[in-house]
Amino acid sequence: MALSVGTEAPAFTVKDSDGNTVSLSDFAGKTVVLYFYPKDDTPGCTKEAQSFRDNYTEYQGKEMVVLGVSMDDEASHKAFQEKYGLPFQLLADTDGAITKAYDVEGGGYSQRVTYIISGEGKITHVDEKVQTATHAQDILGVVG
Repeated sequence: MALSVGTEAPAFTVKDSDGNTVSLSDFAGKTVVLYFYPKDDTPGCTKEAQSFRDNYTEYQGKEMVVLGVSMDDEASHKAFQEKYGLPFQLLADTDGAITKAYDVEGGGYSQRVTYIISGEGKITHVDEKVQTATHAQDILGVVG
């Protein structure tokens, strides 16, 4: 079961697809869309990533950060990012620490759940019923 609205978002530090170290605290003061997905370059995950890609300028205009998380490694994320022109960071949760901390562990993969985290580090929205093709627009509808 996913974490609840109002919960303090668990801190994390992990590598992205370029090998850069990324921490949740890097984005203090900004709204973060932290979306978990099962596997790079699979049909549903690709639709979801493309949804965020196609709406990315709207997220930037709202000073929002989009971070995709799966248990794939950096090389897999890099290939996925390059293949589909994804402009946002993908985080390599290879040991499943973030997936477990956010309670979305699905038996060796991340379940498809999205959290919106306020600039103060609180979870303000949880989406457990993701529609992959429209997900980015659905989240924009929540934040207004």
